Amino acid sequence: MKFDMAAEIRERAGKGIARQLRRSGKIPGVLYGQGKCLLLTLDPEDVTKILQAHAGRTALITLNIAGDTSKTARTALLRDYQVDPLTEEVLHVDLFEISMSKPIRLKVPVSVVGGVPAGVKEGGLLQHNLREMSVECLPAAIPDSIEVDASQLLIGEGLHVREIAPREGIKFLDEADAMVVSVAAPMSEAKLEALLTSAAVTGEGKEPEVISKGKEETPEEVAAAAAEKGAAPGEPKAAAAAGAEKKEGKEGKEAPKAEKKEAKEEKKK
Repeated sequence: MKFDMAAEIRERAGKGIARQLRRSGKIPGVLYGQGKCLLLTLDPEDVTKILQAHAGRTALITLNIAGDTSKTARTALLRDYQVDPLTEEVLHVDLFEISMSKPIRLKVPVSVVGGVPAGVKEGGLLQHNLREMSVECLPAAIPDSIEVDASQLLIGEGLHVREIAPREGIKFLDEADAMVVSVAAPMSEAKLEALLTSAAVTGEGKEPEVISKGKEETPEEVAAAAAEKGAAPGEPKAAAAAGAEKKEGKEGKEAPKAEKKEAKEEKKK
């Protein structure tokens, strides 16, 4: 789609200037591209018309800029915009200037045509795997949408990028094996119930793990256990255990020496 938009050049930028423009019924805008950045004042109604027409980033906008030294209309695309979350009024617009003689790359929405797919009539679910497709073309050849005929699709079937009818002057940039639209089998009630049951068990239905607390030992029991391990009453159990292991290790090392001494004495006899 093509739209005309009037604009004026503004010299200053900033939040204060933007608020002043909005109070006067205008909005700030910026024109990027062609090696320059131009500050503009726009009419929000012009931007709203483009958005309401669902043209979005595919709309070719002819800018008539008052005060432009080039004195020629410029062609641009709507690159980005900001909207007030409460009033839904347009607050700011970014435009991107293009050349009509150079190809550009952009995303174009996918439109499913042909009526209700055969698989959907049998109970299947239509899935839009790609809502937009990346294309390359001259600005004059930008389509409003890529039409995909899914009327013959059965359950379990789909259309890939390579199966979409080519358009003159338009090159598809998405992977050839990428799925654009498909018809999935409906989920059975048994499978749905199983999923809900498993979610309940692993979520809220899972019982909390209880960690039991051991019996608290009295000071007399601690002292008795330490005495058995060879530790002083006030010595920690870990230290007593370590001392016991050290003692056992020392006795183990001295045992071979005692055996050798005993063998020597018997040999002398």
